[in-house]
Amino acid sequence: QAELGINEHHQNEVVSYMRFARFKRGRCLKTVDSCFQDLKDSRLVEETFTVDEVIDMLDGLQSVVHSEVESELINTTYTNVLLLRQLFSQAEKWYLKLQTDVSDLENRELLDQVAEFEKSEYTSSNKKPSTDPIKPKLAPLNEGGSELLNKTVAHLQEENEKLKTRLRTIETQATAALDEKSKLEKSLRDLQMIQGDQKNNANQDITELENKVAALKSQFEKTLNDTTANQKFLEEDLVTTKHNLLKVQDQLSTAEKELEKKFQQTAAYRNMKEILTKKNEQIKDLRRRLSK
Repeated sequence: QAELGINEHHQNEVVSYMRFARFKRGRCLKTVDSCFQDLKDSRLVEETFTVDEVIDMLDGLQSVVHSEVESELINTTYTNVLLLRQLFSQAEKWYLKLQTDVSDLENRELLDQVAEFEKSEYTSSNKKPSTDPIKPKLAPLNEGGSELLNKTVAHLQEENEKLKTRLRTIETQATAALDEKSKLEKSLRDLQMIQGDQKNNANQDITELENKVAALKSQFEKTLNDTTANQKFLEEDLVTTKHNLLKVQDQLSTAEKELEKKFQQTAAYRNMKEILTKKNEQIKDLRRRLSK
């Protein structure tokens, strides 16, 4: 283990990133220095300035420096995200899930440790020529793979034991289920026998009910026939009664005519008729007189 508590390969990767970060930091500082130098060369050409002119120059310098620093900080954030993406992609090839603790990023003790490491590494790199080998792209390491493989085997063995235990539990449950199935089949046969007896009794009840229905139907048909005969008899009796009524009405009309004829032949009728005739003549005579 090296100064940072990681193996030599990973520490070399850290050193490579710190050199890259130092280069970016130096370039950013040069940009800031150039902003101040540009201000000196372009604006500080007179010996005296007013307060407003100084404020204007400082505001312009602040705007330029703020923009440069903000751009560099944003670019640094994006660079760190790309670095994390490389590490996470490599871990995912081994089906690993890495975790980060953001609170450690503000741990002053750890930050001082990194600063000392950078200082010592920078001092040692200035003493020896820079002959860094070409770094390959991130790829799974064999030494880490062996350890991971052993952990995977142990995990699979543990899962195998769990599966065996679960299999025994399932076998026990299956045996109990078979016993329960046998009991249910026996209960079903008994129920079918009971249903068969009930079915026979039901058939007998249905036969008796059908016989009763047939008897009721026969009785209804007989009653219907009797009703039809009575209706026919009543219709014939009604026709006969109508004929007798017409006959009686004819006889009554004949009797009235005979009675009227006999009444006309009486003396009272003749006297009354003569009186009416005389009265009619008198009326006619009066009308003629009135006319004249």
